[in-house]
Amino acid sequence: MLDFRMETFLAVCECMNFTKASQKLNITQPAVSQHIHYIEDYYGTKLFVYQGKKLHLTEAGEYLRSAALTMRHDDIYLRDKLSTYGTQKQELRLGATLTIGGFAIKGFIADYLKENPDLNVKLIVADTKDICDMLVTGDLDFALVEGYFPKSEYDSLIFSHENFIGVCSGEFNLDGRTTNIADYINERLIIREPGSGSREIFERYLHERNFKVEDFKSVAVINNINVIKDMVINNCGITFIYEEAVREDIAEGRLKKIPLRDFPVHHDFYFIWRKNSIYYKYYTEMFRRIKKYRM
Repeated sequence: MLDFRMETFLAVCECMNFTKASQKLNITQPAVSQHIHYIEDYYGTKLFVYQGKKLHLTEAGEYLRSAALTMRHDDIYLRDKLSTYGTQKQELRLGATLTIGGFAIKGFIADYLKENPDLNVKLIVADTKDICDMLVTGDLDFALVEGYFPKSEYDSLIFSHENFIGVCSGEFNLDGRTTNIADYINERLIIREPGSGSREIFERYLHERNFKVEDFKSVAVINNINVIKDMVINNCGITFIYEEAVREDIAEGRLKKIPLRDFPVHHDFYFIWRKNSIYYKYYTEMFRRIKKYRM
């Protein structure tokens, strides 16, 4: 059980204001101050400092915030486990970003359900930021992500190393095209929404070459990988995507790889959970089981 004073500390971290934290917790502001002073005395360090009129976490405060979030997450996990102890009502709670959710864990989920017929499963497919938020709140236990995440907040293992490629319709005429990204600026770009991992990777690539998404002739923003693939297959534009997500479409001729010489883009998919969790062995075991389906 997380100490109530630690919940006060986390509320102040979230609000960065003692008054707002007191309102959030429905306690008095002097009570908030008392709780923070108690924790500072207990750990023998200052957790907050004022710079002008603005409240900031100290380095020690930031370290405690990360540890407290993990403790709260572990407490939620333990409470759920104990509440179902001795019953068949166990739950698997995992998250995945859209690309991984679409092709990397389908086999694992299917087999795991067959092995555990009474298991409740909660799979959330969302962007990396939302997945990380749900790990913080305890709504998820672990996740597979393709986007960038704060490594100081999460323990992680590399799940897979993926090629990121450009693709066009099997009907697209590549004759006379150069192998430079500039030769495709006059095409319609079909791309994921801002905040998605794959879009962030592509935008970084463009930035390194003094381009941006808006430089393309036209842009279609779609938050569904299957719809993006269908549009490209129907020759409505080009896209940039993980090779694994379109491997079958390329093999069967519906899509073809754009031969870009200046596009050596690779990216790691990560299996992540809250840093320093006491359930490290459980998470690494789940990683090992899911990883088998990518070998």
